[in-house]
Amino acid sequence: MSAEARIKQLGIVLPTTPKPVANYVPFRLHGATLYLSGQGPREADGSLLTGKVGSAVSIEEAYRRARLTGLGLLSAARDALGSLDRVESVVKLLGMVNAEPLFGDHPKVINGCSDLFVEVFGDAGRHARSAVGMGSLPGNISVEIEAILAVRA
Repeated sequence: MSAEARIKQLGIVLPTTPKPVANYVPFRLHGATLYLSGQGPREADGSLLTGKVGSAVSIEEAYRRARLTGLGLLSAARDALGSLDRVESVVKLLGMVNAEPLFGDHPKVINGCSDLFVEVFGDAGRHARSAVGMGSLPGNISVEIEAILAVRA
């Protein structure tokens, strides 16, 4: 089943890709590689979700926020490619968690995005990944994730 068909089957509605807030672009297509700029979690109304994971934000809520971030990345990929069916595979994710110093479950948080990508792309959604903790993130967002995708012509 194609990625676009899976999205429809799963009832997923992709958000509008947010406009950059600084001097960068939301994506860069270079040959057969699509680089997606880091995004943070947004509710359906576009509001950013903030707070430190491990204190103000639970692991379960942070997982949800990583999934929301993944939806934003999928939206940017669709904008770049015209269709998610052009994605050959998800190559790599870099997941950053705005975490309390002693928090150690970063992978459980970033699984929110990783699980989404496997739901949408199947085995092609499995990827290399880094899940790291940060002392802060822009605007105090809870999670930021960037991605690299291999694409078909």
